[in-house]
Amino acid sequence: MNMKKVLFLAALIAAVLPSEAQQVKYTVNGISKENGKTVVLRDRLTSQIVDSAVVANGKFTMSGNAEKDAYMGVSIKNADWFTMFFNDGTPVTVNLNDSTLKGSPQNERLTRYDVELNAPYGAFLQKVQKMSQEEREKKQVEITGGMMIIMMKMMTGVEKIFKEERETLIPVAFISEYQQFLGQEKLDSVLATKPAYANHPIVKRMVEQVAQQKAQEAKKNAFIGQQFTDLEEADVDGNMHKLSEYVGKGKWVLVDFWASWCGPCLQEMPNVVAAYEKYHAKGFDIVGLSFDNKKEPWVKAIADQNMPWTHLSDLKGWRTVASSVYGVNSIPDNLLIDPQGKIVARGLRAQGLQAKLKEIFEK
Repeated sequence: MNMKKVLFLAALIAAVLPSEAQQVKYTVNGISKENGKTVVLRDRLTSQIVDSAVVANGKFTMSGNAEKDAYMGVSIKNADWFTMFFNDGTPVTVNLNDSTLKGSPQNERLTRYDVELNAPYGAFLQKVQKMSQEEREKKQVEITGGMMIIMMKMMTGVEKIFKEERETLIPVAFISEYQQFLGQEKLDSVLATKPAYANHPIVKRMVEQVAQQKAQEAKKNAFIGQQFTDLEEADVDGNMHKLSEYVGKGKWVLVDFWASWCGPCLQEMPNVVAAYEKYHAKGFDIVGLSFDNKKEPWVKAIADQNMPWTHLSDLKGWRTVASSVYGVNSIPDNLLIDPQGKIVARGLRAQGLQAKLKEIFEK
């Protein structure tokens, strides 16, 4: 066999076996006062438990192989707090009593950042939880102000981490916080400069998810400016009705996508009811298209939420015709349609719905 073929086969083998080539050994030693409890090692990318051990005489140990630089967390099983590290090949010693870690310089800094960033929030939360309900209500402004100060400090801390740790993987651990505090646009601009952590699987997954969300939003928003598409579903009595019976007939109509099992939908419903009561007499109507599977909870929710408008459903859940026709992949969602049947807005909620209706009816 000539050398070119040997090199080609070697490259082919490397391409089809990337996971084996990137496996490195992890060794986790630790201490905990939780004797008899199970400690778990979890891959933060997949959320899967990759190893576990039982605390005996205040100690535990785990070892095995995992992806190189995998972002991992150690905790007592079912606990909220994880002590994090990257699987960089250096053994780690974890103290679950105070969330400290000894290992590579990168992992030690990661742990310090994590504790320093979250400690003020944890202490503040404990303080508020010790207050009585009466005391919380009395100090609501003070509590809100204190929380805002902590959030601002966390934002400053996260931004500092991204500046100082550009050539390490540490920002991976705080990328969700960066997105939350500083926004997707700023995160995109940082990632565009190709920092060392940009190709980490956690970051790549977030980039892919954001791209998918943007594509979904673009697909949804493509309906704005278009004439509505007709569909047919049954009312609560089983009688079939077309959307065109209510839309494009001279009234402004909110086509509301919801379900009795959807918590955010029910939280938003008082706002929708208030809009109906305020503007119905002025030419505003609503058609509710439910994503329910069963009639009983659907009808009960309509009564419980005092929703006096038209309600339709084919009781097919996410397979409802409304989902396919209008590209609904999450609820609550809605379409605001003008008197001529043109879709003018989508996803109006809370004050956004009230502001749009005020613009229309209180000129």
